[in-house]
Amino acid sequence: MENQLPPIIIIRKKVGHAAHHGGAWKVAYADFVTAMMALFIVLWLMNSSVQVKKSIAGYFRDPSGQTAGEGTGQAGVGETISLAKVDMNHLKDKLEDAMKRMPALETLRNQVEMTITAEGLRIELLESDTGTFFESSNARPTAQGREMLELLAAETGKLPYALLIEGHSDARPFASDATYSNWELSADRANSARRIMQTSGLRPTQVAEIRGFADRRLKKPDDPLHPSNRRISVIVKTEDGAPPQLAAAVPAPEKK
Repeated sequence: MENQLPPIIIIRKKVGHAAHHGGAWKVAYADFVTAMMALFIVLWLMNSSVQVKKSIAGYFRDPSGQTAGEGTGQAGVGETISLAKVDMNHLKDKLEDAMKRMPALETLRNQVEMTITAEGLRIELLESDTGTFFESSNARPTAQGREMLELLAAETGKLPYALLIEGHSDARPFASDATYSNWELSADRANSARRIMQTSGLRPTQVAEIRGFADRRLKKPDDPLHPSNRRISVIVKTEDGAPPQLAAAVPAPEKK
């Protein structure tokens, strides 16, 4: 009997094909959308103000916000612009613009100095030979002085920061009254400024301190009798770039 060969068995396997291109297109699409979003953010930043650009740059240099100023704090951090400093620059610009729009105050531009310091925005109202903001040798404000203090109150009252008000005098002593000196005059003028500002826009608890320095902090130490030594300083105060917590107003007890 002849040897019979075993039957040849052919096994055909059916292999299923994946969907067209699989899911790779989703990854590519997500990358495209991300790139477009980044492009639009860059275009928006390019059209923003200088202050916004500096604030964002400061955040990326120091996301924790530990550096409070420019060139200080953590090594290598660089310039960090805090929100408080942006507010101070904005307030300074608004006050300068407001003075330009008010003819009575436009003439006093040389008598008002505004400087951004570590303490905050310092606004100084400098006296002249003719008095300017206060009547000579007393704490009664002139019409221009009152208008300037009302303007300051209207603008600073919009911000969450506390205020310090300082009074300064020159070194000329009071000869006519031994009971009244430059100490009383400087403190009385600061208090007079406070009363006007509190009735013109400041919150009841916004003034944190009143200081009277007499002639202990002369603006021109080499000329103690110079009229600019007589001045009122209003400091919009910040602490390390953040506003101090203002105390809540406590109602006075009712009288029985």
